[in-house]
Amino acid sequence: MEDKQQPAFERGTDGPKVIVVGVDGSGSSWRAAAYAAGLARRQGAKLALVYIQPLLPAGATMGAPVVDATHEVAEELMAEIRRSTERLQGLYQMRWEFHTLRGDPYAGMVQMADELRADAVVVGASESAGHRIMGSVAVRLVKTGRWPVTVVP
Repeated sequence: MEDKQQPAFERGTDGPKVIVVGVDGSGSSWRAAAYAAGLARRQGAKLALVYIQPLLPAGATMGAPVVDATHEVAEELMAEIRRSTERLQGLYQMRWEFHTLRGDPYAGMVQMADELRADAVVVGASESAGHRIMGSVAVRLVKTGRWPVTVVP
């Protein structure tokens, strides 16, 4: 008797269908978004832009409106993305969506890549000296080994 199981999900068998890119407002994340957008446009893939709002230790938020600030960053990122797409309207057609989560950037990128069944993940190179000790999000994503990861300088 033949086993009629559904075929397992295959990433990128006919080119990428979903490309996830991390954005945080830094120069390298905008370069990563531009690179991912070009790749998505050429491949006919959906572009998923992801901003992970950082969680700060409880003591760091005493008296400071940190949560409001991270929401403002998300709103500013979305506004900039909309302005960019409006400037290119009519020149390029592309499917895209914006997601924002709160938490650890690495865990958030993994969650979104898994949920969206990403074929590829694109991130900007870390601009933080502290990542040399802790490991950057990009390095941790590469080590995860579930998707091709492109790191844009």
